[in-house]
Amino acid sequence: MFQQFKNIDTAFKHIKLFSYLFIIANVATMCFCIYKSYSIVNQAQNRVHILYNGKVLEAIASDRKTNLPVELRDHIKTFHEDFFTLVPDDKQIDASITKALYLADGSAKTAYDNLKEADYFNNLISGNINQQIQVDSIHLDLNAYPYGFTCYATEKLIRATSTVTRKLITRGKVSDLKTETDNNPHGFLIQDWEILQNNDEQVKNTTP
Repeated sequence: MFQQFKNIDTAFKHIKLFSYLFIIANVATMCFCIYKSYSIVNQAQNRVHILYNGKVLEAIASDRKTNLPVELRDHIKTFHEDFFTLVPDDKQIDASITKALYLADGSAKTAYDNLKEADYFNNLISGNINQQIQVDSIHLDLNAYPYGFTCYATEKLIRATSTVTRKLITRGKVSDLKTETDNNPHGFLIQDWEILQNNDEQVKNTTP
């Protein structure tokens, strides 16, 4: 009789253990399903469908932090190209500088005003000079906000008789406006911009 009670007690312990394991397995399965559901939802949200020429194309949306260095460099490069790539035409100069000023704060406007007061742009026009710029490299500091940068570029002043090559170095900071517009597609703003160096390196005569 005691053996019977012992067997019942052992069976009860086994059932109890099995019940605990069953509950734990259900909880683990439920947690896994919830995790997978969130993962699938996030993947679906990152998919963007674009209608192009009557065809539905799928694009993947990425986190901005992933592309931050690329976007910052493109913003900085675009600003410098708009500010320094000029032809001897007052309307083109005004249009190009205006585009550049959308990408920066008052420090760029101050630099423009200083150049204008020094008759820099009038000299380009009267001398029939094409000014071109090639951005060589942009060094970013992403450890502090606003993000600091130093831009290294090669500037060329092309005349009918000669080509002057200059080494251009500028620096500044970039803040995130959190808003993108047609005039500022990346939504960044260059601040405290200054020209550190803009010296002639080479003069090449093109007269035969």
